[in-house]
Amino acid sequence: MESARRPPAKSTVQVDNDRTRVTEWRFPPGAATGWHRHGFDYVVVPMTTGVLRLEGPDGTRDAQLTAGSAYFRALGVEHDVINASPHEFVFVEVEFKDSAVSA
Repeated sequence: MESARRPPAKSTVQVDNDRTRVTEWRFPPGAATGWHRHGFDYVVVPMTTGVLRLEGPDGTRDAQLTAGSAYFRALGVEHDVINASPHEFVFVEVEFKDSAVSA
């Protein structure tokens, strides 16, 4: 997989309890999270402005993000997230554990 050749993004969990997990993600230029599936609803709050490349099952797209402009996604999203900016990109991710659906 191509992401294996990319440097890894660094995650630091700041809060982790029964209801939420808050993680800071730091991406040097070109760094990636690696392919993953979100098991919870989540909100991302960009701390910097820049471009993240999202590689998903339906293709690749670039997202221009602005510091302080949060967005929400429902559980189930599958993707690899890559910093396509020429500088470090940082965001905070807040996951809502009570949104997990048990089958």
